[in-house]
Amino acid sequence: MKKYLFIKFMFLSLVLSAQEQLKGVILETSSGKEMPLSGANVYWLDSSIGAITAEDGTFTLPYKFSYNELVISYVGFKTDTVIVDENKFIKHVLQASDELDAVEITSRKQATRKSYLQASNTFTVTSDELLKAACCNLAESFETNPSIDVNFADAVTGTRQIKMLGLTSPYILIATENIPAIRGASQAYGLSFIPGTWVESIQITKGTGSVVNGFESIAGQINAELVKPTTDDNLFVNLYGGSNERLELNTHFNTKVSEKWSTGLYLHGNTHQKKHDVNDDGFMDMPIYNQINIMNRWQYTNPEKGFVSFINLKYLNDEKQAGQVNFNPETDRGTTNFWGSEINSERFEVTTKLGYVNPEIPYQNLGLQMAFSHHNQDSYFGLNLYDIEHNSFYSNLIYSSIIGDSRHKVKTGLSFTYDHFDELVNTTNFERVENSVGGFFEYAYDNLDKLTMTAGVRVDQHNRLGFFVTPRFHLRYTPWEKSALRFSIGRGKRSANIFAENQNMFASSRQINILNSGGKIYGLDPEIAWNYGVSYLQGFNLFDRKADVTFDFYRTDFQNQVVVDWENQYEVNFYNLEGDSYANSFQFEFNYNVFEHFDLRMAYKYYDIQTDYTSGKLEKPLVPKHRLFANTSYETEVKTNGAHWKFDATYNWLSAQRFPNTQLSTPQFQLADETPTVGTLNLQVTKVFSPKFEVYLGGENVTNVRQDDPIVSPDNPFGSNFDSNFVYGPIFGSLYYAGLRFRIQ
Repeated sequence: MKKYLFIKFMFLSLVLSAQEQLKGVILETSSGKEMPLSGANVYWLDSSIGAITAEDGTFTLPYKFSYNELVISYVGFKTDTVIVDENKFIKHVLQASDELDAVEITSRKQATRKSYLQASNTFTVTSDELLKAACCNLAESFETNPSIDVNFADAVTGTRQIKMLGLTSPYILIATENIPAIRGASQAYGLSFIPGTWVESIQITKGTGSVVNGFESIAGQINAELVKPTTDDNLFVNLYGGSNERLELNTHFNTKVSEKWSTGLYLHGNTHQKKHDVNDDGFMDMPIYNQINIMNRWQYTNPEKGFVSFINLKYLNDEKQAGQVNFNPETDRGTTNFWGSEINSERFEVTTKLGYVNPEIPYQNLGLQMAFSHHNQDSYFGLNLYDIEHNSFYSNLIYSSIIGDSRHKVKTGLSFTYDHFDELVNTTNFERVENSVGGFFEYAYDNLDKLTMTAGVRVDQHNRLGFFVTPRFHLRYTPWEKSALRFSIGRGKRSANIFAENQNMFASSRQINILNSGGKIYGLDPEIAWNYGVSYLQGFNLFDRKADVTFDFYRTDFQNQVVVDWENQYEVNFYNLEGDSYANSFQFEFNYNVFEHFDLRMAYKYYDIQTDYTSGKLEKPLVPKHRLFANTSYETEVKTNGAHWKFDATYNWLSAQRFPNTQLSTPQFQLADETPTVGTLNLQVTKVFSPKFEVYLGGENVTNVRQDDPIVSPDNPFGSNFDSNFVYGPIFGSLYYAGLRFRIQ
């Protein structure tokens, strides 16, 4: 009987594998160029057989002669039905609704796209959204996004810190083209190492990520897709200048070397040499700096053989000086003449991606990702010294196929990582090697109607974290039209790089204490957390205009956490969690096309984040419980020569935030229990003269909100009370900027 069942199974497998497959690519038109459209819904009319386009816009699905009408749809685009007479490659360009005749307009293409079909709570921030702000680097790309919180880590270094679901960036897997990028030594400043003009789009996933991308993701995933040599402009120039005398230049040069090879050279440089002290505390409100950033990107495409490949070579040199206005590094470094800091980083990266799609069986494909980086940072903060050298290697082999038909997809593969850290903290050297070998399997079911499910598991053997299993699950259910109810649950595990991730503590006189528990990373145990959440998206028409609302709730429960304890004014303590630590995040978002070419986005967010410290259970400091967000954007009609105007405004309001305890300080240095509320307004106007040339002018914090006395004891920076970590709002005040963009397609 078993033999009969086995023969039957093999026979069915052969039949299914022999089934004909239709493949193709779905595109959209952006700035006069055809661009891949990921997440589009492609299915046979009157059937449950279909597929969702990949990041490069491609799809495959079963083909029969009886299937002859292919439906292609995406929110914000006209739904098309294509007649298929034979099994041949399909190339189709979806037309955005705002490109239709006036009588047919029902909606417009959204700058931030939310999928009704994906199992995970993922949305895409397009280049149109990124252009709503100056967006000089990835850290500044989230100002118009209510799901990501952006704030300064301290009052000295100018470092921007992002949070999602109330947790800081180390708990977020930040990747470029699905290769982990901001981690280890680059955790504190790495977001400023990716220029905004290099980014084609950003995919933001709330909650646990996919097992394919690793085991470290806890609060979510941010993936930046970079511009492609084959689709980017032949020449692109972006020039930026700010009222703070910040200057920035970005240039892209792309060319086709041969029929299959294309290359791009991307140059970025920024400088700021003006010392500002608006609040007259003797310290610069922002550092002075120089950055040179170069990327050479190669793309190989051979559709006949089924190959596509990318090779990226990157080099970065970043130099910052912060501290007191009168500080001179040549004479004052290592002395108590004036307090100053220098942070010099040099980084080199090589990343490769190789993809192969079987021309005979197009639903089978194989991908290989590899990345090597060398990161060296030499820095000091007053009398505190911190140097780190980090060599990292990452590889991931992914095989994808289907079971029976395209409703059942599987991914499996192997990964290997290697990290060598060499850190010098004042006079103490910390050196360690971390490596892991892992395997993963992920199954996805999609009936393209009511239900989408992704279930994955990975197993890893890590030299310091041991052997462990990482399960993750995503579910999407559509109860009625234009709705998506999602649920996710998953586990994450990571090493806490306590010095690299908390470099702001060096800009203080606090004593750094590690309460060693016998763990294998700085004497501490790894961090382990479960994240689970539910989200509901509903689209509808309001007064005959498109609208949607989203409700989501996520909770992160830590089984173990490396607690960063700021509750003693004179110390910062690191120790393993004993008790509870959790983060609850609730968000409501409303999007509405008020009238033609005018969009409104509003959001409310609530955080409840608490941890058991040695002094008791407390709310996480400097995290607002409530946040209000509003963004409006308006575009005038596009003239025949492409000329039009764009107007954008973004408002953020933050409720009071808890200060860390300062009761041990002398009375003149004690702070209130909570901060004041903060509200900021950003504005930008863009004049597009033609598809080749545009000029923009904007202002950040135009209401000139400033935090009073952001530094404790600035008059005695080498005394025991000096601290620059009580930052809850803007320090510099209003900032105005102007720039231009020029492109040759």
